[in-house]
Amino acid sequence: MAKTEMGSPDKYDLFAEKIDQFKLLVEEKKNLQEQIMLLQEEFNEKIKPFENQLSTVVRKLELELARVEGKTSEKPAPLKYSRGRLGISIKELLGNSPDRAFKPKEIADALSTKGTTVSLWLNKYGSSDQEIERIPSENGGKRFLYKIK
Repeated sequence: MAKTEMGSPDKYDLFAEKIDQFKLLVEEKKNLQEQIMLLQEEFNEKIKPFENQLSTVVRKLELELARVEGKTSEKPAPLKYSRGRLGISIKELLGNSPDRAFKPKEIADALSTKGTTVSLWLNKYGSSDQEIERIPSENGGKRFLYKIK
């Protein structure tokens, strides 16, 4: 075995230094990925209401154009939402107008989906949701208006 001087690093010291540099680069990569993810989430949250408004305006334009051209207006096919996405969309809609109560049909029209789909979701999942307030609209208590708490 070759004897190394006390002041000079041996191959194990050099290897340990390289590992430390590698660890630092990995940590920096993780931090940057986390920052990018946070910025993307923030961007998506800010742009979502505008995307919803734009799609609603485009659908209205299509209907109006068809009416102006004299064609019979065909309603565009309703959008299909997954159960989780529908709930998120309903809560976003209610959250955008916290002072107003909505009928299920109004929610469905705003989300361009079927009223029955929204009603079923509200009856099954919305009734137990802590963020959504159910307001009876009739004496019988079968119909409700919904608003965010």
